[in-house]
Amino acid sequence: MTASAEAHHRHRDVSGGWLRPAVFGAMDGLVSNLGLISGVVGSSASAHTIAVAGMAGLAAGAFSMAAGEYTSVASQRELALAEIEVERRELARNPDAELAELTEVYVRRGVEPELAREVARQLSRDPEQALEIHSREELGVGPGDLASPLVAALASFGSFAVGALLPVLPYLLGGTAFWPAALLALAGLFVCGAVVSRVTARSWWYSGLRQLLLGAGAAALTYGLGSLLGTALG
Repeated sequence: MTASAEAHHRHRDVSGGWLRPAVFGAMDGLVSNLGLISGVVGSSASAHTIAVAGMAGLAAGAFSMAAGEYTSVASQRELALAEIEVERRELARNPDAELAELTEVYVRRGVEPELAREVARQLSRDPEQALEIHSREELGVGPGDLASPLVAALASFGSFAVGALLPVLPYLLGGTAFWPAALLALAGLFVCGAVVSRVTARSWWYSGLRQLLLGAGAAALTYGLGSLLGTALG
């Protein structure tokens, strides 16, 4: 087969440590702060109170998301590193057993036993390469695939703050009506959903509309609760 006849294709990067927290951070910032502001609006609060509540929600949510994401990713990373270290020790203490284990992996995949053993033997000559292969086969992750807790936390913090800013922005600019904030937030949710479709293979309109409806539902619910509580406690 000639080089011109070869089929080439590219895959999306699915191992990065920033995409998931960034996506969830932006969505969470939009939905949670839109819901918060809707509830405060429903209670008939002043525009000043709504703005203060919105900025407080932004700050608290961003720090909470960043702290939670850092702890989660750091814990997962530490667990993976500990298990990789176990594998490193086993490769040093029981190389023959580990070689047989890797051989069996290739045999189960259809490679002839003699060829599988030779492939495993050659791959095991480099200790770091052997560790990489055994880690991927047994743990499903390699030493170089682990996400950074700091990157995840910063992505989560920044995206949440940007998302949460949209529904409060009209009030910060002097507005007093709720509808500009709602429209801006819902438009942001639709755009976020459409952007996410680029990495999920979903159609942009489906993904965008789904996020818009989820945000609208949350806003309607909190507005109703705010109205009830505003009347009951007022």
